[in-house]
Amino acid sequence: MGQIKVYGIKDSLNPIKETLSEIIHSCMVEAFEIPADKKFHRFFPMDKKDFYYPSGRTEAYTIIEVSMFEGRTVEAKKRFFQLLYERSNRELQLSPQDVEITIFETPQHNWGIRGMPGDELRLHYKVDR
Repeated sequence: MGQIKVYGIKDSLNPIKETLSEIIHSCMVEAFEIPADKKFHRFFPMDKKDFYYPSGRTEAYTIIEVSMFEGRTVEAKKRFFQLLYERSNRELQLSPQDVEITIFETPQHNWGIRGMPGDELRLHYKVDR
C-alpha cells in the first residue's frame, strides 16, 4: 500500500504527469513488490509564485512523497530511490538534483481503508520486504 503525492511547478509538471506516474509505479512494483493494480497517485501542479525551492534547482524541481505501511527494508527503500532517479532521468531528463523523495511510514493500524483499520485488512502481498 502506498499513497503518492507529487508537487511541482505546473508548467513543468503537467506535461510529464502521466509518464512520471508510470515511472513511480513501476519503481514501487519492482522495489516493494506491490501488486500492479495498487496505484494511488495525486499530483499537485502549483503556480510558480507558490512553489519555492532552493538555489541549485531548476523549474523542473519535483517533490515526491510516499506514504506507506511500515515494514519495508532499508535496502528496498534505497532500491526504490535508485530506480526512480535512474528512470526519471532516462525517460524524462529530470536531473537527480531536481527530484526529492520522502518516504513516510506508518503502522498499518494507523490507516483506515475500505471501512476498517489497515491492520485488519487481508493483503495479497507482503509488506515486510
